[in-house]
Amino acid sequence: MRPIVPVLILFLFSATVFSQPKQLFTVSKDSSIFSLTMEGASHLASLPLKCLQQEYPNKTSHTSAGDSDHLKTPKQQHPAFYGCFDWHSSVHGHWMLVSLLKQFPYLPEAAKIRESISKNINPANIIDEARYFDAVLSKSYERTYGWAWILKLQQELLTWNDPDAVKWRNALQPLCDTVIRLWMNYLPKQTYPNRTGVHPNTAFGLVFALDYARTAHNKIFETAIVQAAKKLYLKDKNAPSVWEPDGTDFLSPSLEEADLMRNVLSKSEFLNWFNNWIPLISLQHLTELPVVSDRTDLQIVHLDGLCFSRSWCMKGIAKQLPATDKRKQLLIRSAIRHLNASLPNIASGSYGGEHWLASFAVYALINE
Repeated sequence: MRPIVPVLILFLFSATVFSQPKQLFTVSKDSSIFSLTMEGASHLASLPLKCLQQEYPNKTSHTSAGDSDHLKTPKQQHPAFYGCFDWHSSVHGHWMLVSLLKQFPYLPEAAKIRESISKNINPANIIDEARYFDAVLSKSYERTYGWAWILKLQQELLTWNDPDAVKWRNALQPLCDTVIRLWMNYLPKQTYPNRTGVHPNTAFGLVFALDYARTAHNKIFETAIVQAAKKLYLKDKNAPSVWEPDGTDFLSPSLEEADLMRNVLSKSEFLNWFNNWIPLISLQHLTELPVVSDRTDLQIVHLDGLCFSRSWCMKGIAKQLPATDKRKQLLIRSAIRHLNASLPNIASGSYGGEHWLASFAVYALINE
């Protein structure tokens, strides 16, 4: 039996809306199940497989302290996560492959996936990755987007009873410990949240960190995250959602914040907070699909990612709302529209989107 990924659909779509030449996705006759097919999973897996060991083009984001480290190649700097254009995309490419392999253990690419991940995630490479953060100018490297994806990768491995998963998570743990230490040092100093729609967004990072902390039963880290979230966001009101999106957003600042707070507050507390955070007119604005005018542009194609991240946030927020709340159906319907808008464009033929978008698509599909 092929695994399926359910998404609640409250209104009828034609199956042809989701059909693609390779039948990557299907919808059930009663429109209650949205499924990633084996062929779809295989196609998505092929995207990071093409670039995990592809060193160039590469956006290193490295701050050089001198000639000795300035002249290092991406692979010398980051022996595990040097592919897929940048460090964080490589990390979440690994996450996506693990996630797909868990759902589809008999993927045609299964052996290649295991071989590729094993080449990158091994004790020697990960120790070097962890050491990179020892340099004074590197302590804020990939803060907090890349940090979040490392922990999301480890969370995926911790919940998989597989010999390779055990091997990879044991190798990866020193880097996770480094990231947690850096994050614990940073949280008390973070006076203001980053409310951007791109990588430094604080709320996005804290959601993934919280997921990891709870899965790993790291109560100290979990408590620190919850306290930080409340300190940074609990008093917020009247989100300027009508200003969204910015031209390069792949995250919604308003929705990411709400997605975090639903995870740290009780349902009743969250409802009171959410009522003050996003007015209905602003929420309706966020249901409007972004226009992606050029998928060959590495920044504009971010807006496809925005469709996916909005979708997973909307689904999560909707779960916390009462059945009689009209915003619940609004969010669920919009989540599906956003997913449908960008799913056909995951493989656009442009490396600017293909090196990372599949990860966002898979997360939007599986995150309930």
